[in-house]
Amino acid sequence: MFKSLRADISIIRERDPAARSSLEILFCYPGLHAICMHRFSHRLWGLGLPLLPRFLSQVARFFTGVEIHPGARIGQGVFIDHGAGVVIGETAVIGDRCLLFQGVTLGGTGKQSGKRHPTLEENVVVGAGAKVLGGITVGANTRIGAGSVLLRDVEHDCTVVGVPGRVIHQSGVRIDPLAHSQLPDAEAQVIRNLMERIDALENALQQEKRGSEPGGTSQSLRDREIIEFLEGSGI
Repeated sequence: MFKSLRADISIIRERDPAARSSLEILFCYPGLHAICMHRFSHRLWGLGLPLLPRFLSQVARFFTGVEIHPGARIGQGVFIDHGAGVVIGETAVIGDRCLLFQGVTLGGTGKQSGKRHPTLEENVVVGAGAKVLGGITVGANTRIGAGSVLLRDVEHDCTVVGVPGRVIHQSGVRIDPLAHSQLPDAEAQVIRNLMERIDALENALQQEKRGSEPGGTSQSLRDREIIEFLEGSGI
């Protein structure tokens, strides 16, 4: 247990610039407290004790804002940042060095029995408010953008954004796991592509009707709401 605690503190110091000392982390990080309580209740769960593991998980939830079912399996060096509103289901599996932000849910999609919660392989990052649902597997080194809803398996070294989550492969590209601003805006890119296609078709139609050269953009890329949306995406 002490080996796991050292790994948990080490990953927090590595990934959180606000962490100034091990003592500060030990006493002031609710995500760490929730994981420590979970490791104890998980041992009791493995012994088949009734009620007590669930009771301890609810005590931890009351004090930390993080709800982890005692049946969930959590690896070493897992960091739950801020922690408020995180929910981790009974059959969830979290690999080593994963990073979860506030509001993350690793949940189920129904009342089916068996493996009904996600498996996160090593070094997965799940952004604030993201929902990973069902008995799916998320490959190692994958990033799930804030607010995304993931309902299907994902390969390793991917980026997931949107509702429902869409996968954008970035294999071989090393990106800071905290750099959420680098996540692409898939919706904005699709809209821009569609607008450019409409421009090309309208210009071609005008040229055919008038027998003249295209006169530039002919439709609503200049529309204020569309322009603001696309500019806000950084595309």
